[in-house]
Parts: sequence; C-alpha cells; structure tokens
Amino acid sequence: MKSVCENEMKLEFLSKSCNEAFARISVAAFASQLDPTIEELADIKTAVSEAVTNCIIHGYEGKEGVVRISCEIFGGSLQIEVSDNGKGIEDIETAKQPLYTTKPDLERSGMGFTIMESFMDEMKVESIVGLGTKVTMKKLIKKE
Repeated sequence: MKSVCENEMKLEFLSKSCNEAFARISVAAFASQLDPTIEELADIKTAVSEAVTNCIIHGYEGKEGVVRISCEIFGGSLQIEVSDNGKGIEDIETAKQPLYTTKPDLERSGMGFTIMESFMDEMKVESIVGLGTKVTMKKLIKKE
C-alpha cells in the first residue's frame, strides 16, 4: 500500500545553465523539512545538479526548452522527478554506463547517471526519442 503524500512541490524553468543552481537550492530547501543531515542534503543537491545538467546539455542541446522538477515527501523519503521534452535517449542502458558520453567535445565526464545512482537510494530513467526524458530518484532520510 502506497503511503499518502505528505507534501509536494513542482518547479519549471528554462533550460539555461544559470538555473541549475536555482534548481539544486530549491530542492534542498524543500527537502529540509525532513531534517536531513548535511551529507544527505549534499547528496540530493549533487544528484539534482546532474539531472538538470543532463536536461540542458543532452536533452535540449543548446536549444531553449523547459526543465520540470517535481518533489514529493512520503514518510521519511523524498522522491524527485526531473524531466525535459528534449531529444530523448536512444539506449538508456548504454547511457548509464560510467564514462559514456555523447559530448566528449564539451569535456563531459560521462558520470552523471553513475553519480545520481550512487548518491540516491533509487534511480529510474525513462525516455522516448523525440519526446524527452524523465529521471526519478528517491532518497530515504535516515533518522537517528
């Protein structure tokens, strides 16, 4: 049985790199009601940064679009969805491989999905070529 959503937030902004910090700080502020540790908050901010940067760099490839973030709090966990209506990912499993990048010329490390997976408790990527990508991440905030 799914628990009742205790709170939620939705955010939309243009796919400009200057908005990445705004997204990271907004999600961190929303997550703070769960009273996370400094480390948990840093993990959330890093994962959100990677997801938003992927939307801007890979999803829209320099064209302007909209990045959407929705966050929900269930019990002691935070679920974050970051999505775009960009070009989509042809092969998600390949894209998730460490060091894989479609933008070596931009000095991309190819570690975005790997970082998101390691900093969050769960991560799922859904994508349709030509329609966009949605990354769903969950973080359980551990209470002492």
